[in-house]
Amino acid sequence: MNEILLDVESVSKNYSNHRALDNVSLKIPKGSIFGLLGPNGAGKTTLIRIITQIIQSDSGTIKISGETLNPSHIRAIGYLPEERGLYKKMKVGEQLLYLAQLKGMPKSEAMERIKVWFKKLEISSWWNKKVEDLSKGMGQKIQFVATVLHDPKLIILDEPFSGFDPVNANIIKDEILELREKGSTIIFSTHRMESVEELCDEIALINNSKVILNGKKTDIKNSFRTGTFFVNYAGDLINQEVDFKILNTSSLDSGLSRSTVQVKNDTNPNDLLKSLINQVEVHHFEEKIPSMNDIFINMVNRKDNE
Repeated sequence: MNEILLDVESVSKNYSNHRALDNVSLKIPKGSIFGLLGPNGAGKTTLIRIITQIIQSDSGTIKISGETLNPSHIRAIGYLPEERGLYKKMKVGEQLLYLAQLKGMPKSEAMERIKVWFKKLEISSWWNKKVEDLSKGMGQKIQFVATVLHDPKLIILDEPFSGFDPVNANIIKDEILELREKGSTIIFSTHRMESVEELCDEIALINNSKVILNGKKTDIKNSFRTGTFFVNYAGDLINQEVDFKILNTSSLDSGLSRSTVQVKNDTNPNDLLKSLINQVEVHHFEEKIPSMNDIFINMVNRKDNE
């Protein structure tokens, strides 16, 4: 079992007559990318603010590496909020030096690390630029560097790709993966399910202040499989009620037909393929694996309708 870096146990938070978090528990393994998902207003930002000690919970406990969360942990956390917070009149280099020293880094060490990150992201010429003169994407890069510069063991990224074009989004994605490989633990809060597919090892889905889904991404996706397959073929396909049923069929431009079929009982893919080959000439055969987007919508709608 992976070592747990962040242990959230039965955390609740109320604002007046609104319950923002309701008995939330999560275990985030060390060296993982953990997707914190949920619709707007679900409670994700409240939880992040409690972890970063911007606000306090009403009840429950949070531990980092087995130690109860306390002010000394602030330096061990890097937080990239969705609402960016750079000083617009300061120059980029001066600002990064200032923020690094706030996290306890000596000036000389901060200088060296800034140079490394500037070279990695190809932004060395930005040192004397004022933040107010940067584009949104440029500012985003600087904020990302500020978040990870002090080598935090817990990195919290809230919509980190907001404002990036596809090229720069890929650059930051690669940096996030490299940080994980070097041992960082990353909480990744986003509405972009394609990013979850690419990056996350585990996920938790929060809706209406409660955790409604939690676990390894691969296990969750497997639990939502429905034994449904896509098949492209030539010929006439007839329902085989013992083995499979045809859910729908359409014609392709190539002259082939495409059917969505669902296996019956314990029919495995090999048995399904044999049944299909007995009837038609199979050109393409693929299981329909549920996407994180499908699962997200399914679970949120299900809970909202209960």
